Amino acid sequence: MRPISEREIRASFVNCTKGEAKRLAVPRDLDTRPWDDLDFLGWQDPASPGRSYLVAEHGDTLVGVMLRQASRQAGHVRRSMCSFCLTTHSGDGVSLLTARRKAGNGDSVGAYLCTDLACSLYLRGKKEAGPGGRMPESLTLDEKIDRTAVNVREFLRKVTQ
Repeated sequence: MRPISEREIRASFVNCTKGEAKRLAVPRDLDTRPWDDLDFLGWQDPASPGRSYLVAEHGDTLVGVMLRQASRQAGHVRRSMCSFCLTTHSGDGVSLLTARRKAGNGDSVGAYLCTDLACSLYLRGKKEAGPGGRMPESLTLDEKIDRTAVNVREFLRKVTQ
């Protein structure tokens, strides 16, 4: 992914108001992010537990979506798989994240995703998901990256339609 600015991030959001986009917590470390290793920019809101954001190139534009984490049932320790990068995590490493559709008719789209939205780093082995986090595959790294990019694009397509 190419480096993007705070202004570009705020302007990219499609499922929130301009006021919400203006107030959201943009990461302060944009200049040190490993852009060459990112397929999308994703982060959790430090001031609002359960809220996350994702910004990705979608076609020739940037699309940003505000995500909400669905409530979890306490006491369930299980392994879950991210639907973007297919990394498995135990405990709360994968969450159901939902995004309001752009149309604003009250519908939302959800997916089970790495809670920290660090899919790109898990794929490339830059961040560990723990034992059994990455299943052995015969795909090359480029093929895994392409698969993840398709999964992200499909999610964004559902949000923006």
